[in-house]
Order: sequence, then C-alpha cells, then structure tokens
Amino acid sequence: MIEIALIGRKIGMTREFYKSGQLVPVTVIKMEKARVIEVINEEKRGYKAIQLGYGKIKNSKLTKSMKGFFAKKNTEAKKRLKEFRVLDTQNFKEGNEFGIEIFKDTKFVDTRSKTIGKGFAGAMKRHNFGGLRASHGVSISHRSHGSTGQRQDPGKVFKGKKMAGHMGDKLRTMQNIEVIKTDIENDLLYLKGSIPGSKNTEVIVKESVKNIRKKTIKEKIKIAEEAKKTPDKKKK
Repeated sequence: MIEIALIGRKIGMTREFYKSGQLVPVTVIKMEKARVIEVINEEKRGYKAIQLGYGKIKNSKLTKSMKGFFAKKNTEAKKRLKEFRVLDTQNFKEGNEFGIEIFKDTKFVDTRSKTIGKGFAGAMKRHNFGGLRASHGVSISHRSHGSTGQRQDPGKVFKGKKMAGHMGDKLRTMQNIEVIKTDIENDLLYLKGSIPGSKNTEVIVKESVKNIRKKTIKEKIKIAEEAKKTPDKKKK
C-alpha cells in the first residue's frame, strides 16, 4: 500500500490501442518527483508522518521564514509542502526522492483536481433545473429558478439553496481510475478516461483507497484470448 501521493500536471487526452483492436481513451499526466523534507516521529507530534516537497520555486518568491526552513533542512526550495501520515517512518529518510516508479505495479489510483471554472451560471445550467413554462402567462422568466424562500415564517432563504452562482472551479476526487501504463523515462502516467480540470491543471495522484477487485483491460483481454485457445467440448 502506497501511503504517499505525487503531484502532476494534466497534459491532455489521447487514446491507447490494444492488439485485440480495442480503443481506450486516456488522460496523460506529467508527474513531478517528491522529496522528503522532514520525517515526523511520534515522540515529536504524537503521530507518524512525512513531509514531502513538490515543484520548483525561486528563492526571491519565498518568505524569510521559509528561506530559513529550507536552509536548515539543507535542501532546495519547494513550491508545495504536503504531509502524509504513515504507519512506519523507517522506510523514509530526509532527502529521499520518489517519482512515478511508485505506481509501477499499481492498478487503480485516486485523483484530486480542480474542475474547469464556468463563471456565473444560471440554475438550469448549474443544477439541471427544468425552468418554467414556455407560454401561458410566463413573463420573460422561462429559465428562472422559481421561488426560493417562504412567507412570514421563517421568511428567509436557507443556506445551500440551489440558485444561480459561481459554477465549477472546485476540488473534486475521482476514485478507482485504472492505470493504463506508466512511462518512467518521460515521467508520464496514462489513466483511463477523463479527469476533472483543464490542461496544466494540478492533479494529486494516490493509490486507490478502496479494495478494488475488478479486472483491468489487459486482464480482460488475456482471459478472452485464453478462452479462444481452449477447444470447445464436442457435443454428445
């Protein structure tokens, strides 16, 4: 079980062909290497964890406190710092780097990224409302969301009411996404299907939390090929 996560950037989408003639749409993610900045022991904080650093950043963009922090750790400055709780900290040492190779034998992963921002949207687009009637007395309010509150008691609009507003640009997690292949030389990860976000969106990739028993595409093709090779039993 991989307890840590890597951060990558969504390059775009393409497709992968198999010998069976099957076509699978894939999302390509350019992964970044993570460096262990600090190993947190149970005696220090009451729990075991490791702090990882991702991405490059100029020293001129750092605050004085962060410059001192990285200087104390004797490591280059990192753009983002994330902490992960682990069961055992003995496998990690300060300065160690992890790349796409940690997903080499992983079949399914979970991703977390921001959806594409749509700006201000109406109730029909944002919440899939049906709108009002197209005729018979409806006066220039065909796409409105209708009444939102009550009369005298309680006389207010409750929080969370589905109304027009800012659509998209929210963090969303996708679970159990199949890993089609990994390109270790170019640090590319190919995931089945689409992932929320536009091009160059930051994506956090972690091994699937759920225990997945379903078969991958390669396993399904292998089973189909073996089924073709086995001769059919002659009918009596």
